Amino acid sequence: MFLYILGLVALWFLYRWYKEAQRVPNKSEKYVYITGCDSGFGNLLARHLDKLGFRVIAGCYTEKGEDELKKVSTDRLTPIHLDVSDSESVSRAGAVIKTLVGEKGLWAVVNNAGISVPSAPTDWLTIEDYKSMLAVNLNGVIDVTLSVLALIKKARGRVVNVASVFGRISPFGGPYCVSKYGVESFNDSLRINMTPFGVKVLCIEPGFFKTAVSDTSLLKKNLQKLWDNLPQSVKDDYGHHYLETTFEKMEERFSRLLDGDLMKVVGCMEHAVSAVHPRTRYSPGWDAKLLWLPLSYMPTSISDRIFLKDAVKPKASVL
Repeated sequence: MFLYILGLVALWFLYRWYKEAQRVPNKSEKYVYITGCDSGFGNLLARHLDKLGFRVIAGCYTEKGEDELKKVSTDRLTPIHLDVSDSESVSRAGAVIKTLVGEKGLWAVVNNAGISVPSAPTDWLTIEDYKSMLAVNLNGVIDVTLSVLALIKKARGRVVNVASVFGRISPFGGPYCVSKYGVESFNDSLRINMTPFGVKVLCIEPGFFKTAVSDTSLLKKNLQKLWDNLPQSVKDDYGHHYLETTFEKMEERFSRLLDGDLMKVVGCMEHAVSAVHPRTRYSPGWDAKLLWLPLSYMPTSISDRIFLKDAVKPKASVL
């Protein structure tokens, strides 16, 4: 009986491998719009898809990002200026894309642009801190998608949303997890809405990877700035050793968890764009599969206890 079950499982994996290995034809006629191409996943994906023969429209926030991409890509790649937090910039980019793709429509949009600061305990933040991140990580995803959705429906293409495993569980405070939970919800509702039109909506949920978003120097600078602006009463609640201990914990955790192989994520993004039968969700990274996702399925009381056990305690903690 055990061997029979094992055989069925092996056959299922073989079938899935064969099914997922199939790629869409006529790549040179398919346009893919990617946001956040200045660095990290977006930059690598733009270059990778360009080499595979897709016509890439790379949204860059800076002129330097545009220039650098031009130097390492073919004439199939078109860099454009894009600030996803600015609706006028999104609309201008959408108009350019409509002209480029013509009657063929847009094969895919990859909502990759995102930021990770400000991030801190919730009572260190203001509503403006939340608004600034949500403008990029959530509203930007929605704005960009809506700006080209009609073109994607025309091509019966794909929407690929880069969320995070922290859109499934929240181990720290601030707007980052809030924004990624929002992306997950937008992704799920859009997938249901678009299925009747033949449009596939896919979600990428990476774990910890070594990008600008996880740059410890940037995160420390952000925390220090927020700490310096706190009322004395809040500083007293946390104690003057709290920040230093947090920095030490951050270095220790990131050294253990950060994965430097960005192609694990880029490979999932490429599969979502180019596979005939893409997956609904991708969770690249060993920590996503073995740590964060299992924690997200546990009872809240257990996951909370695990997080609090390893957390830096404020001076006024009652635990």
